[in-house]
Amino acid sequence: MKAPKTAGGWPAVWYTLKATRRAGGPLRLWRALRSRNTCRTCALGMGGQRGGMVNEAGRFPEVCKKSIQALASDMRAPVSPDFLRRHPIEILRNYSSRELESLGRLAEPLYASADGTHLEPVPWEWALERVAQRMRATDPNEAFFYVSGRSSNEAGFLLQLLARVNGTNNVSNCSYYCHQASGVGLTAALGSGTATVTLEDVENCDLFFLIGGNPASNHPRLMRYLVELRRRGGKVVVVNPLREVGLTNFSVPSDVRSLLRGSEIASLYLQPHIGGDVAALLGIAKAVDEMGGSDSDFLRDHTESADDYLTQVRTAEWAEIEARSGLARAEMEEAARIYSASARAIFGWTMGITHHLHGVDNVRAIADLVLLRGMAGRPGAGLLPIRGHSNVQGIGSVGVSPALKESVLSALDEKLGVRAPGSKGLDTMATMRAAGDGRLRVGFCLGGNLYAANPDSAFAERALAEVDTMVYLSTALNLGHLRGQGKETIILPVLARDEESEATTQESMFNYVRLSDGGKARYAGPRSEVAVIADVAASVVGADSPVDFEGMRAHQNIRRAIAAVIPGYAEIAEIDASKKEFHVGGRIFRDAVFGTASGRAAFEPVAMPDLALDADQLRLMTVRSEGQFNTVVYENEDIYRGQERRDIIMVSRADRGRLGLRIDEPVAVVSATGRLEPVLVREIDIRPGNAAMYYPEANVIVSAEVDPKSGTPAFKSTLVRIEPLAGVPLENSATAGVAEPA
Repeated sequence: MKAPKTAGGWPAVWYTLKATRRAGGPLRLWRALRSRNTCRTCALGMGGQRGGMVNEAGRFPEVCKKSIQALASDMRAPVSPDFLRRHPIEILRNYSSRELESLGRLAEPLYASADGTHLEPVPWEWALERVAQRMRATDPNEAFFYVSGRSSNEAGFLLQLLARVNGTNNVSNCSYYCHQASGVGLTAALGSGTATVTLEDVENCDLFFLIGGNPASNHPRLMRYLVELRRRGGKVVVVNPLREVGLTNFSVPSDVRSLLRGSEIASLYLQPHIGGDVAALLGIAKAVDEMGGSDSDFLRDHTESADDYLTQVRTAEWAEIEARSGLARAEMEEAARIYSASARAIFGWTMGITHHLHGVDNVRAIADLVLLRGMAGRPGAGLLPIRGHSNVQGIGSVGVSPALKESVLSALDEKLGVRAPGSKGLDTMATMRAAGDGRLRVGFCLGGNLYAANPDSAFAERALAEVDTMVYLSTALNLGHLRGQGKETIILPVLARDEESEATTQESMFNYVRLSDGGKARYAGPRSEVAVIADVAASVVGADSPVDFEGMRAHQNIRRAIAAVIPGYAEIAEIDASKKEFHVGGRIFRDAVFGTASGRAAFEPVAMPDLALDADQLRLMTVRSEGQFNTVVYENEDIYRGQERRDIIMVSRADRGRLGLRIDEPVAVVSATGRLEPVLVREIDIRPGNAAMYYPEANVIVSAEVDPKSGTPAFKSTLVRIEPLAGVPLENSATAGVAEPA
């Protein structure tokens, strides 16, 4: 399969046409796309009260292949009960993520007992009472609650209320495995853990640094703004060890000129080592300083510890910077020249920055470079963590976190009568470790795929198997339902966002809260997430609860509670009547007064990581394909990288030759954590010394070690060796791999 010369374009158009068949025809898909509901996929903010296919600024048409993939999946027919009767759990455990997704929607509760052989359909009343019974019989601190970013603000807020009223802070969300390092780093630097810019700022910047991400595959609608930036004479600097076709050229399907001719994206493409970002950013800063590009007035008047940072920049040796970054001095100097000429620069990044043992340090290094030229606290410039799930930021905003700010704790007590327990809550990895130690008896997962989101798949499966009762609220079967089972497992089918009978809200990565109208349920059986949580809560905490969980079935009542408790969310109390979507207050900096105690932005010099490798080692990053979103695989093909399958390791031509590997040779990939085989060798344009494999399949070889500052796993930095498999014929290498613990 040959990689295209441009991403997007006609293949995305053809896919849309093909997806109409899965969705029941073009008219049915069109109506769903045009409904006033936010997109299910990335947090760029499509949909809401301005109508489907409309962005935060009111632009139409705004839609992408990711949106259509997710929507078509939700429009599939339900899984047949007969299919589940004919396929025992042991068979389904061998299904891939793609195969499970293709089975269709869940329409009735399913139950697997400790010795059960099948997922058995059970009545809703029995399932809800079983969940409540297990929670009532369990010490609150032996339960945990995990929330996906695809859920609504209302469901997330209600679930964390249930947890705290019941007596535990064991409340976590999927951001601890993606952008938690961004939140920690930005809060320390600026006093706010989210984006400092709006979509309008992106439309008016003259330079965009895109670091450690591939939005051409994962956030395609962002590419339109980069195309328009280049058209108005601006620049795009890409920093990514892997050269991605969509970051060099992209064809926007809704733009005729771009569709027909393609659009150049990268003005400069830097390919550092995996994990070499701190050194690369330090090198750019050193060159900026040597060119006289620092903003001395801003540093003096609006920052702290600038002298410490400048000392690090000026004393760093170019030879060490080059060795640790993998970049030549001339490359970093060219990036510095582009940056120094900019009046309005935005720095955006994804998990290529956060998925390291030094993820917070990576974010601080970005913030330091931004502050060096005063590119924060002004229109058209700032910092942008490019979020994945459409409401992952909102879920964190409304309190789905093991530790709450003092202002939120006080408001919970004063406004709702809820006194949060004093015990320390568990973040996501701490939850997994506690489960593995046998210290947790009940797990309640609102959406997502906790098993597949975890590094070290063998550890994740063992840990969840120690939990007495695992409860999953889901729209479709996923790997976690089969490989993340507890001693008993209860799967509750829930409605998709556009099927809710009442409106819900979501928050974009630009801190913009959107209102989704909901709609008519496509199938009998699934229930509202809010209704399920309210049912369980009313049964668990009883009449003595300070919260009227029966009354909280009404989404508007939840929104009023959110407005009373969550900083910056006051406008949500009136959103049902006003229909006015809004930016969360206190996060977007239009002048150089920041959210820190002093009002000044804080520099923090961070050390360059040591990236030394043994001669036979490679540093591996896990990546998503063009045909997937997070853990959900919609298509096995990755057309932008020219790959027709997922059981591969992508290496540079230099490393393939150095290690004596043949293309399509079956090999084992071995780390200190595990072994994956058989895997095929493929060649790609990546910085030598580095390699890439697909997530979540490669999780079996990724360590469960985390960044100590944020708890974020290092999915992007695993040391591996490649071992040829003698005697394994090519035709036997088509499986997803056999996981074995090291």
